[in-house]
Amino acid sequence: MDAADFSAVLSEVRRFVRDRVVPLEAEIDEKDEMPADIREAAKKMGLFGFALPEEYGGLGLSMFEEAQLMFELGYTTPSLRSMFGTNNGIAGHVLMVGGTEEQKAHWLPRIASGDVLASFALTEPEAGSDPSTLTTRAHLDGDEWVINGAKRYITNAPLADVFMVFARTDPDAPRTRGISTFLVPAGTPGLTVAPKDHKMGQFGAWTADVFFDDVRVPVSALVGGDAGLNRGFATAMGCIAHGRVHISALMVGMAERLVDESVGYASTRKQSGKLIGSFQLVQGLIADSQTDYYAGRATVLEAARAFDAGTDTKIGPSCTKYFASEMVWRVADRAVQIHGGAGYMRGVAVERFYRDARLFRIYEGTSQIQQVIIAKALLGEAARG
Repeated sequence: MDAADFSAVLSEVRRFVRDRVVPLEAEIDEKDEMPADIREAAKKMGLFGFALPEEYGGLGLSMFEEAQLMFELGYTTPSLRSMFGTNNGIAGHVLMVGGTEEQKAHWLPRIASGDVLASFALTEPEAGSDPSTLTTRAHLDGDEWVINGAKRYITNAPLADVFMVFARTDPDAPRTRGISTFLVPAGTPGLTVAPKDHKMGQFGAWTADVFFDDVRVPVSALVGGDAGLNRGFATAMGCIAHGRVHISALMVGMAERLVDESVGYASTRKQSGKLIGSFQLVQGLIADSQTDYYAGRATVLEAARAFDAGTDTKIGPSCTKYFASEMVWRVADRAVQIHGGAGYMRGVAVERFYRDARLFRIYEGTSQIQQVIIAKALLGEAARG
């Protein structure tokens, strides 16, 4: 995108986030629902397709541009990003990376516009951080695929119009080589979405279990056609690598907000007749948080540059996801500490962000999984003993 146009997009998103969404954060958290007018505004701004190609109606942002956009979106409740994150990220990228031209032409314009909400159905009750162990299966019956299994914690499942479903199509193949991806529209007989999960935080972002009981889809539903058979795991890993940089940038935006909340409180709150910002121990907490935020921002931008260049699409995304998720958790914890008892009260922004931030160390691959990925990539055969 032209630099001037991109700058205008960032400015518009910043105003939208800070003027319209931030004032609604407590309401979104209490009601566990994103207001319809916010959803419509996001559609009009192109936020459902900012990472999708222009030829399919998206904004076609590079990873470096996307990271800067996520800094702005991360300044408010993460449920805003979650509303359109899967369309741009792991769900939309399934089609970008592995879809046929016909599948892209049929689905991507509607995903980019927000008329279709897509879900990424990979995680299972016993296949989370290691999705290669998934047990959902699909077998060919005439000219239809029949899918059976269950998925867990699927983002936007209660609202989704289509699911990108990962299922084992060759039970005799090595774990990572016998998995395929299917496009399954909501409402397909045999597909059931459970009631939405009641989570610790990130209210307004809905997740739920999804069940497949002899769900039948045509052969055309296989993502990538014949070429996509048994290649679903590789497709998923490519989408997740992009998602790790994407979500890391969101965490940086949240860290910025937490620093601002901490500085604002320390600049106005008095204790023993003094502003608490005059206490050196409080100053130390704020300095540590600003340093964490600064390092996180630099790490994400470097990972995004390397991702765009194709020079690092594995270690960089894992490093930045690992660092950013641990970083924002530290910043959130310090923010609550600076606020003292007020930071433990519902209705105070840092209490809400504290709950929201905890999930980042788990999804898109836990911190422990990122450690394993990074170490194995660096050690090679030595990591196998």
